Amino acid sequence: MIEIVTANNIEEVLPLIRQYQEFYNVKEISDAKNQEFFAQFGESSPLGCQFLFRQQFEVVGFATVYFSFASTIASKIAILNDLYTVPAFRGKGVGRSLIEYCRNFANLNDSVRLQWQTTSDNYDAQSLYDSIETEKSAWYLYVYKVQ
Repeated sequence: MIEIVTANNIEEVLPLIRQYQEFYNVKEISDAKNQEFFAQFGESSPLGCQFLFRQQFEVVGFATVYFSFASTIASKIAILNDLYTVPAFRGKGVGRSLIEYCRNFANLNDSVRLQWQTTSDNYDAQSLYDSIETEKSAWYLYVYKVQ
């Protein structure tokens, strides 16, 4: 079951956010900072929304959608910035369900597309993404630190 992350359940998703950040080798992880940051997203937030996937009573995955704009198509877009499934639940439809839920959320919020990126060596994720009707981009990501 997919739920919107709110003040009532954010504590349940924080351990998964930590695991997600560890997976991507984030050096300084702060649960307090994560809670403050992710609390700004919600069903009626113009910034985006976070969702969790609950298997019975256990939270086993989450996704975060941010809204932005694409100048090349002069349109609002949704960015699937985070997608994470607990390893024991991978390959069981959790990620696919979250992607489809986010796609529907993007559509309901007048975005023309849902887009995301992953590392070139995240083969498990790429396998999922390649199995749905997506288009893989040849764009490169550049990061220029400002702080």
